Amino acid sequence: MRDLVERMEIDAPPERVWAAVTDWTRQGEWMVATDVREVGGPARRLHGRMVARTGLPLPGGRRLGVVDTMVITEWDPPRRVLVQHTGRIVRGPGIVEIEPRGDGVLFTWTERLHPPFGLLGEIGAVLIRPFFVAGVRLSLRRFARFARAYPA
Repeated sequence: MRDLVERMEIDAPPERVWAAVTDWTRQGEWMVATDVREVGGPARRLHGRMVARTGLPLPGGRRLGVVDTMVITEWDPPRRVLVQHTGRIVRGPGIVEIEPRGDGVLFTWTERLHPPFGLLGEIGAVLIRPFFVAGVRLSLRRFARFARAYPA
């Protein structure tokens, strides 16, 4: 899958945007159909670990979808975090970059995902890409509102 790079300006200070985007357990408040939990302690640090479940909600609070395990491999507050997706289905780096711009920031979200299953995975990635892109864009619009309202 080609890189997905989405940029947006957010009218909030870098420290607030950083705190909001790295509040992993609240990611479900803005990321479409996703719940995140930390694994082995707080994940707001280098080598922090978390697991996300993305998909359709089921009774009992579970989801039918994809499990995404992750580890923080770069941590440079409040500028950059690299989250390495380590699961069977979702693999590759996700990068968040925050660049001060006037009274706000330029927020960049990059996904460099490597589909599994060889050629079959590549074909599947092409088919799901429009839905993936639409979900990321909707999530980031929701994130901008979340970040602006995030407690200082």
